[in-house]
Amino acid sequence: MQVLTRHWGAMHYRIDGANHGPTVVFANSLGTELRLWDALLPLLPADIRVVRYDKPGHGLSDLAGTTTVEDLADDAAALIETLGGQVVFVGLSIGGLIAQALAARRPDLLKAVVISNSAAKLGTAASWQARIDAVGQQGMAGIADGVMERWFAAKFRASPALAPWRNMMIRTPSQGYIAACRALAG
Repeated sequence: MQVLTRHWGAMHYRIDGANHGPTVVFANSLGTELRLWDALLPLLPADIRVVRYDKPGHGLSDLAGTTTVEDLADDAAALIETLGGQVVFVGLSIGGLIAQALAARRPDLLKAVVISNSAAKLGTAASWQARIDAVGQQGMAGIADGVMERWFAAKFRASPALAPWRNMMIRTPSQGYIAACRALAG
């Protein structure tokens, strides 16, 4: 396992593909970890280096406490600097916000940015506070079904294929999820 030491602790990342090809960094969505991209890997060209990482409080990364989107962009920048050279940065949902902040703060690290299922702002401070309150009262399992409804169509949710996705989400530490929600509220 690969770990980058940040001021808040260990940030887990993984490199797949070519050792020295063009680098593509993937930043995943809230409540997911780097395995989110597993099914995509076999579809990518063999000559690229694929880098995935876990945000603070997600996957195998340590908790970071109070976090902003800018802090998350700084974490991504530190990872890219460790890798060396410019990258294509792909961000999904909160990963898209990270991509935008990274492009604004450190364009020198980027060849291109791909933003998926994201916007310049996601939700409102009130909607994120409601999500934080729900996690505080019900835990991750208490919000999971609502999140799965937003992520997947009814037919997929009725299949056994939903279980790993739901499990990934509910196993995210509530403190890490809440910290990311606070970053989104900001």
